[in-house]
Amino acid sequence: MSENVYLKERNKKLSENVIKSLKKRHFNAIYCENAAEALQEITKLITKEETVSWGGSVTLEQTGITKYLIENGYNVIDRDSAKTPEEKAQLLRKGLVCDTFLMSTNALSEDGQLVNIDGTGNRVAALCYGPKRVIVVAGMNKVTKTVQDALARVRNLAAPVNMQRINATMSHRETPCSYTGSCADCLSEDSICAQIVTTRICKPAGKITVILVNEELGY
Repeated sequence: MSENVYLKERNKKLSENVIKSLKKRHFNAIYCENAAEALQEITKLITKEETVSWGGSVTLEQTGITKYLIENGYNVIDRDSAKTPEEKAQLLRKGLVCDTFLMSTNALSEDGQLVNIDGTGNRVAALCYGPKRVIVVAGMNKVTKTVQDALARVRNLAAPVNMQRINATMSHRETPCSYTGSCADCLSEDSICAQIVTTRICKPAGKITVILVNEELGY
């Protein structure tokens, strides 16, 4: 057996406790063995009559969820379809009052708390309030032991890696981690770490569904 098989078995066992912890905190929680299963679960939750939007997420790209929704005629609010910055800003605002908002999480503690850092803030805003339903898709690589570990993961891994991605695919940002790969707790105008949100309880109960996927997804 390969080491990857052992890792997946470990993650499957760990997920059982994480799912229980999420449910204690009033989240809906679903375990999926792979991205294909996750897509099936999501399509069970969304109808084509509902409006659907999403936050920027490598996880959603890797699983093909947003592409599937666009190509199969779902009623999407897609900020990437905007022709101008003004139109993009309008679509971002519309996304905050959609029926279902899709996102990942930067980290998730074993006791069922979500930790997210955001630059623009639309993603964490939707997580906290606005859409009727939020679906969070997260690979088991996002799970950490504690909330403190989750925050450390976000600051020292997710944010610097996402900054490298943004610099390579969008526009250059002047932050220390762009050059060092390490968080400097900077106050740069280009920082993508403007908002830090810990979601310790899902309120109202059941609004947020967390789909845990036994794959390495996102950063």
